[in-house]
Amino acid sequence: MVEDFKKINVGLIFGGKSTEHEVSLRSAKSIYEALDKNKYNVFLIGIGHNGQWFLEEDAKKFLAAGSVENFVNPTVVTPVSTKETTLTETKSGKDVGIIDVVFPIIHGTYGEDGCLQGFLELLDVPYVGPSVLGSAVGMDKDVAKRLLVEANIAVADYVSLHGYDNWRPKLDEFIGKLGLPVFVKPANLGSSVGITKAKTKAELETAIDLAFSYDTKVLIEKNIIGRELECAVLGNDRPEASILGEVIPTHEFYSYEAKYLDENGAVLDIPAKLTIEQTKKGQALAIKVFQTLECSGMARVDFFLTSDNEWYVNEVNTIPGFTSISMYPKLWEACGVSYSELLNKLISLAIEKKTSQKKIKRSYS
Repeated sequence: MVEDFKKINVGLIFGGKSTEHEVSLRSAKSIYEALDKNKYNVFLIGIGHNGQWFLEEDAKKFLAAGSVENFVNPTVVTPVSTKETTLTETKSGKDVGIIDVVFPIIHGTYGEDGCLQGFLELLDVPYVGPSVLGSAVGMDKDVAKRLLVEANIAVADYVSLHGYDNWRPKLDEFIGKLGLPVFVKPANLGSSVGITKAKTKAELETAIDLAFSYDTKVLIEKNIIGRELECAVLGNDRPEASILGEVIPTHEFYSYEAKYLDENGAVLDIPAKLTIEQTKKGQALAIKVFQTLECSGMARVDFFLTSDNEWYVNEVNTIPGFTSISMYPKLWEACGVSYSELLNKLISLAIEKKTSQKKIKRSYS
């Protein structure tokens, strides 16, 4: 647990090559400010759009400015795996810090999809959030839905398309199966990037083209009319669920613009106005989803609740937004867990998970 350690060295990784790059910076700023500096030495590690890694003063400038394009000779960093995970300056070869645990707050591709988690596993360093499998499954909406259906968890009817599919002649078939309007989204993105609510056949075709500009796999989903509810899950082997919150968009749906560009884009009702039975149902379902998708550490589970009390899982977010007003920390705050204490718990869970992994035999004798 965190209390057993003095001045844990935390590597806060942010930025990344995803279209959710800017969202990551906002989350990282909030986390950096809230981490208790009496408990943690925080190493800022920024990753630019081009995949370069930046440390210390360059990373601070990056975090503040949201861009590395105007930097002159920035310090590029190479992660090194030895007996202890260190950061090494590429130019000088000097070790500049030992990392005890990593807090990856890169949303979307290359940060939330298992790529970064696999890299951290190779470095043998504890990290916050789900492992490679849980991250990859949670990121791919198509694969996640297949596993949820196998577990008898309801999801909206959908069609998945790959880039090689000859889908244009099948638009009428999709409409016949799913009706109109439908939601079209990239399979492996978050923050509502590339999502369209298509109301006509022409809009559907345009929406699919747009989604394919962001991913090689696209989902077309039936429109579920219901309340948008979210539940935060925290834990490893014995996860706990928060109270539920409701998102009430002022836009037509909870788009990227509603989430991040319009300060009045949505109302977050915490706690959601639900009966005791509904709250218990949502919490139990969130934990079941968390475990079905092999998550650990944290995840936010999003639902639709229809007027006839039917629950549908919309998606799972394994690295949810972490600004001070994001739903995941706000839900735990409403449960009596402050933002800073939530970070403590997540770091403890990361160390706990790595300690458990080290008990597994790595050789046969």
